[in-house]
Amino acid sequence: MNVLLSRLALAACLLGLAAGIAACGDEEPGVDEPAREGLAIEMDGVDYNVFITRQLNPRVTPDEAYVADAELDAGETLYGVFLEACNVSDEPVQTANHFVIKDNQGNEFEPAELVEETEAENPFLYRSQRLDPKECIPEAGSVAQLGPTAGAMIPFRMPLDNTENRPLELEIIGEGDEMLTFELDI
Repeated sequence: MNVLLSRLALAACLLGLAAGIAACGDEEPGVDEPAREGLAIEMDGVDYNVFITRQLNPRVTPDEAYVADAELDAGETLYGVFLEACNVSDEPVQTANHFVIKDNQGNEFEPAELVEETEAENPFLYRSQRLDPKECIPEAGSVAQLGPTAGAMIPFRMPLDNTENRPLELEIIGEGDEMLTFELDI
């Protein structure tokens, strides 16, 4: 009888463990937990995919094309978050226009403003816009889409010391309370 009870107890434990493991897969990347770069996550009818995040040096090629005229203070660095935003709905939709990087200490960083003339002319910059169905930012065939990062850039200026406060997470804030979070791979 003790052997039967032991086997039943073992079976119940294994069943409980299997249910616990299955429940772990219920978290939605980007919503319940930060998504990793390279995953397309939908919000408000738009798939957002952070392709790459990398440090930018405005004094070297090709970075000078991304951020010409950007001047950094001592102890400051510039990062570019390169992403794609594609309308996956059947209706025209507006893309997100609010982005924030947070470090593990709760510090927040807004996108950097570039020199006004550069911003207007820069073909790599992400610009929120209304997209028709199946349309993307960056536009297919554009310099940004065909470039090495394949994405539209959102520049962030931050103290170099804060890049050590990892993980750094990008929050994309949509309509209402919707938000996606990506863990940046820097």
